[in-house]
Amino acid sequence: MIENNINSEQNWDDDDLPEWTEDQFRRAALYKKGKLVRPADGTLTKPGRPKLKNPKQQVTLRLDQAVVERFRATGAGWQTRINDALRKSLGL
Repeated sequence: MIENNINSEQNWDDDDLPEWTEDQFRRAALYKKGKLVRPADGTLTKPGRPKLKNPKQQVTLRLDQAVVERFRATGAGWQTRINDALRKSLGL
């Protein structure tokens, strides 16, 4: 069980915090008057994934249970294999 340490705020020292780099400021979320203007890109320690020319779109799709089970049984990356199978069937 994790204990809450009520006195932990007393040990806080702003001088221990590293200064942000320009890159971290560029990747940080930007809010104006409490409204998100630009979401964060990556984390404080590493940049996010590069933007793709043709990013995939998230959709909701209902498939037969047998189809999903068969693809899932092939292991990690099964969603990509479904995409590949659809592309192949469409001649893309």
